[in-house]
Amino acid sequence: MARLAHKMALESPRIRADVIEITEFPHLAQRYAVRAVPKTVVNEKIQLSGAQPEAQFLQYILQAGRKPPKTGA
Repeated sequence: MARLAHKMALESPRIRADVIEITEFPHLAQRYAVRAVPKTVVNEKIQLSGAQPEAQFLQYILQAGRKPPKTGA
């Protein structure tokens, strides 16, 4: 997942990938409820556990990048 995230980040300036060694940052493990690795968090909106196929991961990236619809005021 780390390699795939970095690959996508290299392809688009709108994507940034950070890979964290969770044993070095236990507060992040607690914050994101890491119970298995890999754990992928996308824009604080989507959390994935385990490896994902590239096409599926791309769909999650696109979904996380969408802006919510505006509500009328």
